Amino acid sequence: MEKYVVGIDLGGTKICCAVADLKGNIKAQTTLATLAHEGEGAVLARMILAVETVMKEINAPLEDIKAIGIGSPGPLDAEKGIIVTTPNLPFKNFNIVNPMTERFNVPVYLDNDANVAAIGEYLLGAGKGTKNMVYVTVSTGIGGGAIVNGKIYRGNTSNALEVGHMTIVPDGPRCNCGNLGCAEAVASGTAIAKRAKEAVESKAETSLKNYENVTSYEVFVEASKGDKVAKAILDSCLNYLGITVANIITSFDPEVVIIGGGVSQGGDVVFDKVREVVNTRNFKTMADSCKVLPAGLGTNAGVVGAVALAILETESV
Repeated sequence: MEKYVVGIDLGGTKICCAVADLKGNIKAQTTLATLAHEGEGAVLARMILAVETVMKEINAPLEDIKAIGIGSPGPLDAEKGIIVTTPNLPFKNFNIVNPMTERFNVPVYLDNDANVAAIGEYLLGAGKGTKNMVYVTVSTGIGGGAIVNGKIYRGNTSNALEVGHMTIVPDGPRCNCGNLGCAEAVASGTAIAKRAKEAVESKAETSLKNYENVTSYEVFVEASKGDKVAKAILDSCLNYLGITVANIITSFDPEVVIIGGGVSQGGDVVFDKVREVVNTRNFKTMADSCKVLPAGLGTNAGVVGAVALAILETESV
């Protein structure tokens, strides 16, 4: 009798759920609206429905589930299975693991979405075959997760790898967390967009002024066309991203640092700059032995990562 694992990517607007074999091959997948405004019970019920739906799609009984992995925005207590609070979901100190365990009678594992994506890249993506790797997601904010000796590293309070809140510029712009000069405030997609909007409102000559609304995407587009202001913004922000990655390499000495998220879609301009900074700022031995690579799972990272979480935790039991 074949056994399966189920992964749930819990988001503020949608719940993505997939069932896979124990090697991580996705067999069926579904997406439901979260309907967060209906409250904790309603969201939990839709998560249960999603699991039942994918198992029905592969014509397998619920008894064939070996484990369930859940990826959720934080903060949360992974060990206790509690979602503490998160802006786009109704949960407040809510134990999501216990009711799922009671319903399906299998081990259920919870982790934050950055850790889950890191596990996914480690088992099934660009980090496959490594033992020590770090995943960094760079989009609206910056987050991360680390695999150390084949296991996810959560830290003392389950909040390790908040790399977006590493201080990069001590007297830099204020971050949403309240600190000054966090990586998130100087190197994220939001930071790139903010710099662009400041340029648009200034007297600088730039093609960015041709847009009604400027995001990081337009900055990449105009920089590729040779706009000097857009190129300068990217050079500055990606330099700070490079410093962030260099600090990670100094701290963890990983085999690979994988960069995902919207900003990573900038391609060579992103990775060339980050690698240049790493080569300048890290010990040569560490820089030479660590690859900086784009994420391999793309937009499916959340649900594939949740599947990978179930596999990794099941293997470690």
